[in-house]
Amino acid sequence: MKPTRRAGLLAAITLAAAAWLPAQAQDAYPSKPIRLVVPFVPGGVTDASGRLIADFLGRRLGQQVIVDNKPGASGNIGTSQVVQAAPDGYTLLLAFDGTLVINPHVFAKVPFDTLKDFAPVGKIGHATLILVANPELPAKTLQEVITLSKTRPLAYGTSGIGGTPHIAGEMLAQRSGARLEHVPYKGGGQAMTDVMGGAIPLVYTAVAGAQGHVKSGKLKAIAVSSAKRSGSLPDVPTMVEAGVPDLVVDSWVGILAPAATPAAVLARLNAELNAVLNDPVVRERLATLGIDPTPGTPEQFRQALQRDLAAYGPIVKNAGIKIE
Repeated sequence: MKPTRRAGLLAAITLAAAAWLPAQAQDAYPSKPIRLVVPFVPGGVTDASGRLIADFLGRRLGQQVIVDNKPGASGNIGTSQVVQAAPDGYTLLLAFDGTLVINPHVFAKVPFDTLKDFAPVGKIGHATLILVANPELPAKTLQEVITLSKTRPLAYGTSGIGGTPHIAGEMLAQRSGARLEHVPYKGGGQAMTDVMGGAIPLVYTAVAGAQGHVKSGKLKAIAVSSAKRSGSLPDVPTMVEAGVPDLVVDSWVGILAPAATPAAVLARLNAELNAVLNDPVVRERLATLGIDPTPGTPEQFRQALQRDLAAYGPIVKNAGIKIE
């Protein structure tokens, strides 16, 4: 074989091998355990949803998905660690709406850019929010609460400053003219204790944490802020049904990867996540956490991120919510 032909053949083999190796590497994904960073302490609804998804996702991928709790700064610390991770699909983020689409408006500075620093994998689901009252409050409906608040301001508690329930409460005040005063707590448990004890008249929280108290009569359900009624409390109207147009806000969780994660890896993760979310066992267990599964595409998740970022900015600004 002539030298020129031999050199050409070697070059062709080299190119073929170069094209084959990345494809093989992607086909082999995952070849080791995956880390799912949960930017909150263990034990809450967000953490519980992440652990459930990690378990079932790991079974489908054939590799363990290890939950790594990295709490602090309303989720900013753990979230920023994922930004700095290698974009190879082996470090993922349990994304929470409060951190990704509210914190950028509330904090003077956040260590990430929601739209530039992450590649969406998919949304896990929505958690319905509910406004509940002490049974002794002389108002049974949302309109009665609004009317009563105009005679004397009503305090509403939430699990902290800048969380989704806080923003939902500000949206209610801005769109209905209700006079509501926010009372932040370090956790939802103390807020629930205080509303049941009569220290505050209202609490805005997730359905999962309130439904038991509503069913037992310890709390009075006023309205949910979801687009449709909650399956666990089907007699409670939505805020739109109760006369406040366009007030639809849910909390949500999803999965993000670092930006520049290979498209093939994202596609595999999305396909397996959707399969998990369609599993009847997973759907039932998410329902106990008050989460409605929402399988979909990465692009749909990206659009939701863009939409919520744009929608919450004016609400936060008008309410003057800031964390330095």
